[in-house]
Order: sequence, then C-alpha cells, then structure tokens
Amino acid sequence: MKRFIIIIYVCLACLLAIATFMEQAHGTDFVEKHVYHTSWFCCLWGALAAMTVVALVRQRLWRRLPTLLLHGSFLVILAGAMTTFLCGSKGYVHLTVGSEVNKYVEQDGGRMCDLPFTLRLDSFRVEYYPGTDAPADYVSYIHDAVPVSMNHILYREGFRFYQSSFDEDMQGSWLTVNYDPWGTGITYTGYVLLGASMLWMLFSRRGEFRRLLRHPLLKKGGMFVLLLCLAATMQAQKRSLPALARGQADSLASRQVIYQDRVVPFNTLARDFVLKLTGASSYAGMTPEQVVGGWLLRPEVWQNEPMIYIKSAELRAKLHLPTPYARLADLFDGQKYRLQEFWKGTPDLHRKMTPLEKAVAEADEKVGLILMLQNGTLIRPLPQDGSVKPLSGFQVHAELLYNRIPFSRLLFMFNLVVGLLSFFYLLYCGLRRSAGGVGEASLSFFFPVNVSLSIALYGAFLFQLFGYSLRWYIGGRIPLSNGYETMHFLSLCTLFLACLLRRRFPFTLPFGFLLSGFALLVAYLGQMNPQITPLMPVLVSPWLSMHVSLIMMSYALFAFMLLNGILALCLRPSARMLMLLSRLLLYPAVFFLGAGIFMGAIWANISWGRYWAWDPKEVWALVTFMVYGMAFHVQSLRIFRKPLFFHVFMIAAFLTVLMTYFGVNYVLGGMHSYANS
Repeated sequence: MKRFIIIIYVCLACLLAIATFMEQAHGTDFVEKHVYHTSWFCCLWGALAAMTVVALVRQRLWRRLPTLLLHGSFLVILAGAMTTFLCGSKGYVHLTVGSEVNKYVEQDGGRMCDLPFTLRLDSFRVEYYPGTDAPADYVSYIHDAVPVSMNHILYREGFRFYQSSFDEDMQGSWLTVNYDPWGTGITYTGYVLLGASMLWMLFSRRGEFRRLLRHPLLKKGGMFVLLLCLAATMQAQKRSLPALARGQADSLASRQVIYQDRVVPFNTLARDFVLKLTGASSYAGMTPEQVVGGWLLRPEVWQNEPMIYIKSAELRAKLHLPTPYARLADLFDGQKYRLQEFWKGTPDLHRKMTPLEKAVAEADEKVGLILMLQNGTLIRPLPQDGSVKPLSGFQVHAELLYNRIPFSRLLFMFNLVVGLLSFFYLLYCGLRRSAGGVGEASLSFFFPVNVSLSIALYGAFLFQLFGYSLRWYIGGRIPLSNGYETMHFLSLCTLFLACLLRRRFPFTLPFGFLLSGFALLVAYLGQMNPQITPLMPVLVSPWLSMHVSLIMMSYALFAFMLLNGILALCLRPSARMLMLLSRLLLYPAVFFLGAGIFMGAIWANISWGRYWAWDPKEVWALVTFMVYGMAFHVQSLRIFRKPLFFHVFMIAAFLTVLMTYFGVNYVLGGMHSYANS
C-alpha cells in the first residue's frame, strides 16, 4: 500500500510539472482538455485519497490527532474540488444599461442557461485615482442589488457575479457567473481544518516540532563571522553641457507634478527619466533636475550627447555605434527614424519577440520619453482647480529621501560581501576543527567577531526596514505588487529570520546576509521596475497581501534550508545537527506555503470567480508543497532519516521554489506573471 501511495504521489507531482510546459507549448485549452479536466486525472487524485484513508486507518492515526486532522483537511479540500468539478457551473452575462437579462452563457459549450431571477444594469462607471487616468475600480450598478466591482461580489440564490469587463461606450458590463453552491463551502471548510491542524502541530507538546525544539543538539550554539565594512565611491565626470544652475535645479526637486498616475515631487520624474536613459540616477556630475532642464532649454545640444544606453550588441552593430551609448541624433537619419527599419511591425501575440525586437522596443521607449519631454506631455503640473490633493511637506521630504538613498545597491553590496566572507570563514574554521577530530559539536565554538556581526545584521535589517517603510508610506500601500517589491520583502524576511535565529544558531548569520544580498541583487539587476505606481483594481485586496507575505516568508525559510544543506555537505561531522535544524524550519516553511496557497485561493475566488484555475504559478506552488511535504514522513520514508540524503533532497527541492517564482514569471507566463511587471 505504501509503495502505491508513493508512486501515485510522485507521478502526480511530475505530471503537474509537465502539464505546465505542455500549456506553454499548446495553450491552456489543450492542457485543460487533455489533462486537468479528464476522468483519468480525477481518478489519480481519487485513488491517492482512497489509499490515504486506508493508510490512516492502518496506522491508527487517531492517536495523533493533529496529524489526522492535517491529512483529513487535504481529503476535504479534494472532495470540495471534485464537487465543484462535477456540480459547478461557470459562464458570463452581458448587461446593457436599462435592459433586463435572465440568462447567462455557459463557459463550457457556450449554451444559454436560465437564471432564476432577472438582472438589470442601471449604470456602469470607471473610478480613477484622483487627478490621473489610472483606473481605481470598475463598478456596475445593478437594480435592487449591491454594486458589483473588483473584489466585491453580488450573491443571489446560489449564484455569484464578478466584475469582468465592460463595453467601450460605457453602456454595458460583462459579469462572470459562478454557480457552485456546495463545492466552495466544502473547500473552504478544508482550508479552515488545514489552518487549525497546522497551528495544532506547531503548538502540540507531544508533536514532532516541539520535540525538535527540545533536542539537545539544537541547544548547542556558537559560531563566528567576520565583519567587513565596504566603502564605495563614485566619481562623476563633469562635462560642459548647458543645464540649469544647481541651486535652481534643487529648488525644482520638491515641485509637485503628476507622474505614473500619482502626485510626486519633480525629482521622482527627473530621476526616472535619467535612469531610464542612462541606467544611472545621475549624469556627468549633474543632478536629474539639471539634466531634464538641459533637455528642455537646449535640446539641439543634448541630442548630440551620447547618453541613451543600448544594451544589445546586435542593435549597436546595426546602428554602427562604437560605444554602448547612443546620441538621439544617431537614431535619426534626417527625417527617417532608423529604429523603424529593424522593427517588423506589431509582433504576433502568440510568439515571443526576438532579442533584436526587444532591444529595438527598449530603445524606442527611451526615444519616446525624450519626445514626450520635448512636446510637453511628460510633465503634468497639478491642476489649479484643486481637484487633485497635493502632497504634504512631510510626504515630499520622505520621497526625496527615498530617491536619494540607493537602498538596493548599498544593501546587496554590503550583505553579499559580509555573507560570502563569513560563510567561507565558517567553512575554513569548521574544516580545521573536523581535521582536528572534533565531531558532532564542531559548530558549537565561539567566534570573537560574533557580536560585531550581529550588530551588522541588526543594522542591515533596520536600514532595509527603514527603506521599505518609506516606500510603503510613499505609495500608500504595502509594497508587494511586483517583482521588485516582493524581492525586497523576501530580503527583509531573511534578515528578520536571521535576527531570530542568531542567538541559538549563530551559524545562520551568514545565511541571512547571503540570501538577503542575492534577493536584492536580483531586484537590482533584473528587469523589475522599481517605480511606485497605483495598484491595479484587482490587486487591492487584503487577501492578496497576506497571500504574498506568507509565500515570501516560506521562500525565505526554504532558502535557509538550502544553505543549511550546502553547509552540511561541506561539514559532514555536523550534518546530523544541521539536519535537525532543517527539519525544525521545515514545519513553519511548509505551513506558511500552505497557508499562502489557500489565502491566494480565497483571493482568486473573490476576484476571478474561481479558487483554483490550474494556472502555472498555482500548479508549481502545489508541486513545491507536495515535494517538501514528503520530507515530513520520516516514519514511513526512512531514507529521510539519513542526514546526507535529507540535505541533498532539500537542495534539490529548492529548484521547485526557483521554478515557482522565476520560471513562471519569465518562462511559462500565466495570470500570475504580472508579478514582475
């Protein structure tokens, strides 16, 4: 029985992973028709559930109630999903102002289905952020019903209606219809049981988690690390370019304008302008305000300044550019726009852009930014009628401070240098002690610089917390809406976790620095837009914030276990003690991931009308949960008791985390790929 359960479990995890690549190659409809909505796929899950019930009875798991409740919650969730699949109905209804509708179009098959009531649209309205063209919400006003908008559902006689789209003339609205009177309730019951069982397992005195906390090997601590202070200076090359005087430019920095659909100091616009063109926040020793002023006052001079960064070597070769920086004049041949000859028109949405097309699009965006500045559409002053509320003086100073401090660059440089030096010093000391015959407790020695390193850790954490709080205050929302912000939150979680563990497990100090540094490096170097913009209407939900926060905290713990495994492979005598630490971290890591998944399902149900859509990100999150979940079963899978295998498994399992976050965003796509936008 155990062998069959393992085979089906592993086959399902592999099948789910393969299905995401099939979707990338053949489309969503293909994989739904041939995998997710097939009878054999449902039978696999049913067989796994049935054999799990038999195994629970054979092992008399009622003697361990938290574990029984945990597995029972999975069975309830599967039962709810099956009920939704068999009994649920989904479709859409098109409402026009003044017309009554009592039918909806079913999604599968396109047939018309009756509604037991009538709907009438009184009006439809798009609400905007004050003074901008950025939509804040889409609202359909239904006769004798509550308004339907993003994240606000209309419930009526078992039917749920979600705002989906609208007509261009604003006289019609499209609502998603979901009829699932039983499945959603059963699934939500499973989520509640899952949350209760996870908390019970963490706090149960007889549970494995509490037993690991009391293990004598984990009470031994002590480790070193080396503190290095990094100082970097940058020298700007001054050039004789026409620009505003420094004092005049500085006075413009705090002037308020509308940019990126929000009110900002002029410094934010100018900084983004220079950053977009050159890849740096200043140019030739001049402030961003001076550069923008120069382009406005003397464009005929600045168009001959090589400051447009062209990253693609292929495009530079075609433009005959000797350096990575182009002049605006280089991109025009008289009245002819030279980039036009390399552009093949509007790309097919069903194929990926070639590297050259991407490079041309990036360069064209920079040229467009300059042209917008010159024709007066980039800078939008606040209207004089008072329709837009200006920023307070404190808000202006907060944003200016945020713009002037390069939090990402300073932190990733400092954290990586300290983390790498301390990690290699740990290996050096550990290997020396291993060679000297010190065994299991070889990591329990005291390093003189431990106090200094702890101070550096707290300093880095507080510095990043300050920057993150500034961004939160400036944007008026929790910074979790894109890849740049989630990487910063992940970095913050790893530093916080290192602060919690440093007293009992001092050797985790390098882990905190390294993981934080790499997360910030990804945010700094990757194509993750650091601009602060208003949230899309569908993202304005507390469920989404909790979902992303829990997922990022689980990733931070998984990353700690990855480095813990690497350290164990290098310091074999300490492998058992490090395995116990990883097993301890495994509980909150997997539980955070599980809670994050069902928080995301609740948000998706409120926003999209379905709690599970087999989106690639959802599928890979489930695969990650299943892979790490195997490591709990040390009683039935005895191989997980071997420290070497356990650590190798933890290292390999982290590949699923990388695939869930980066692979989906940059390879597979899907509804969740907006996270890097």
